[in-house]
Amino acid sequence: MSTTDHPKATIHPGPMDFDSLKTGDESGPGSYETVIRPRPGWIAVNWGELAHSHELFYTLILRDLKVRYKQTVLGVAWAVIQPVFTMIVFSVIFGRMVGIKTGDVPYPLFVFAALVPWTFFSNAVSGAALSLLTHQNLLTKIYFPRLYVPAATVGGFLVDMGIGLTLLVFLMPFYHYAPGWGLLALPPVIALTFAATLGIGLALAAATILYRDLRFVIPFGLQILMYLSPVIFPWDKFPRPIQYVAALNPMFGIINAYRSSILGLDWDLGTLAVSMISTAGLLAFGLFFFRKTERLIADIV
Repeated sequence: MSTTDHPKATIHPGPMDFDSLKTGDESGPGSYETVIRPRPGWIAVNWGELAHSHELFYTLILRDLKVRYKQTVLGVAWAVIQPVFTMIVFSVIFGRMVGIKTGDVPYPLFVFAALVPWTFFSNAVSGAALSLLTHQNLLTKIYFPRLYVPAATVGGFLVDMGIGLTLLVFLMPFYHYAPGWGLLALPPVIALTFAATLGIGLALAAATILYRDLRFVIPFGLQILMYLSPVIFPWDKFPRPIQYVAALNPMFGIINAYRSSILGLDWDLGTLAVSMISTAGLLAFGLFFFRKTERLIADIV
């Protein structure tokens, strides 16, 4: 339908995507007008559109999983091979040779409880950052909520983390360690992990479209960030001000929360609160920056 077909059509262009509304008396042909206007708000996410097309979100997740494990010999076992072998290497080097002390918790359990969420975060951020480039043929042909592309990538890696957490629970009896009631806190911690990963993934997905060099910088940055997170060793020996600064990295407080929930360690609510505030800021910035860049995606992808 073009505006010339209906003389009462009014178009108000804006910088964001548009809502289409019908107003007026629709009793006769040509007796209504269509108003196209920009989404209000500084983030301007069309939550109604996202809810209406939620099935597409699940379809994209399933598609990513099929593509990732299609024609592989070990299939979903690859979801745990990386953290398991990393745990073995870290246990030999840092647990035995360096002799890092982790209290009453065996070092393999201590490091594996951190490697499962960290592996999810690292893989999901890397995948989300490149997701728009990976789906460029789809993005230039049809319209659908672009937000679902990096979000579905992050959602797909949640399946891998679920498999890793299941393996961790079965691994604990081997070290004569039993999970406690802290497991009830695991679902909100997982939700917090998803929010932090999505916020960073959205920002990097939009930035990678504008600056392709980021494809080479992101793996290096994630490697550095791992050593600034409590993955290999506990940070309880560092002064509290340093810990609070380190907790601006959202995975700092989140990883400690996983250990507290699964292994029954004391909760560090101070650093967790800082990481939660950092997560909220990153998610808001990721949504804002992605929506601001979204209108350019089809032209520069």
